[in-house]
Amino acid sequence: MLETPGIPHYQVTSRSGVYHGDNVTGDADNQQERLIEFRGWVIGFVDGEGCFSIGFVRQPSRSGRKGYGAGYQVFHRFVVTQGTSSRRCLEELQEFFGGGRLYVNQRNDNHREHLCQYIVGRRDDLLRKIIPFFQQYPLRTAKRHDFDKFARCMAIVESGRHVTRSGLVEIAAIAQTMNHRKPRHELIRILRDHTPDIQDTG
Repeated sequence: MLETPGIPHYQVTSRSGVYHGDNVTGDADNQQERLIEFRGWVIGFVDGEGCFSIGFVRQPSRSGRKGYGAGYQVFHRFVVTQGTSSRRCLEELQEFFGGGRLYVNQRNDNHREHLCQYIVGRRDDLLRKIIPFFQQYPLRTAKRHDFDKFARCMAIVESGRHVTRSGLVEIAAIAQTMNHRKPRHELIRILRDHTPDIQDTG
């Protein structure tokens, strides 16, 4: 992880609203310059510390609770992780994007500090804030390919096809190639062979 990522402090207007920082000075030209600088920091920070992930949670119907028609819930998250000493960096991201939450993961091993995570899992925040930002201002490392795949999966979710067996299989086929994962052919087989064939009704 980045040990001491530096963050400029200023106020900028982003696609998701107004970001408030410290020492707000200067005219409109300076504000625009600072916004460009901060966007560059966001891109670099996420390139190094961010993760776009898609998963599946088994959610069948059970006594007293109606599950998902195809038996699985699609799990989608944008996560940036830092040690707790760099928590302020994640707070800056949260303020900038205007969504998501911060969590602290207690560590009981030989690491010197606990981990803090900025997590955006709410579908609307991902579709309206996170994805549009990185489509307009692309990542610069190989992580851009993971983002592109993540955006494709989220487009399927937005269309409503994730509640069908074919949609689940399509998402799984994309997700299994993300984040250097080993192919999960067994998951695709389970989704294809052991989920109800629910059709779109829209």
